[in-house]
Amino acid sequence: MKRLATFLAAALLALPAFAVEIGDDGLHKTDWMRDTFKDLREDLADANAEGKRLVIMVEQRGCVYCTKMHKEVFPQEVLASYIRENFFVVQMNLHGDVEVTDFDGEVLSEKQAVGKWGLLFTPSILFLPEEVAEDQSASEAAVALMPGAFALGTTLDMFTWVNEKRYELDNGEDFQRYHARRIQERNDGSTD
Repeated sequence: MKRLATFLAAALLALPAFAVEIGDDGLHKTDWMRDTFKDLREDLADANAEGKRLVIMVEQRGCVYCTKMHKEVFPQEVLASYIRENFFVVQMNLHGDVEVTDFDGEVLSEKQAVGKWGLLFTPSILFLPEEVAEDQSASEAAVALMPGAFALGTTLDMFTWVNEKRYELDNGEDFQRYHARRIQERNDGSTD
């Protein structure tokens, strides 16, 4: 009996503290992703009504980098709570057939929309402004693109940089300079 208890305790300790949910489409799901009709104008209006920024997160089934982000980066509470509080995240499948209505009114499948936007890597995260012109596509309107998997610091810095609209500032601090400064501040212990 003692051996069984020891085995069970060891088995439980070996399990991750959280489970990453996988949807019927094979993509990772989080509590901060929104299940919408993928009409981007409606999604933008809903995001604005909540005082949040619209984000399109493109992933694909079997993506090892998506899995890494969902197991190691997105679950970290500092990032998860920041996304939950500030962003309206709509997930798209790189190879999906769900209908999407782009900002310019064009109706496409997810895979056609992603192709139109020129996105090749997963995960890819498109950050949108609060207003998008009638003739712009999501990729034309995007204020930033995060292509690929990154560590917590880079990911949090990108979400923060967008949320604070630092891309609008005329101080010469593009994302790379902002990120370098944030790294230095974290190393110096002068910020959280």
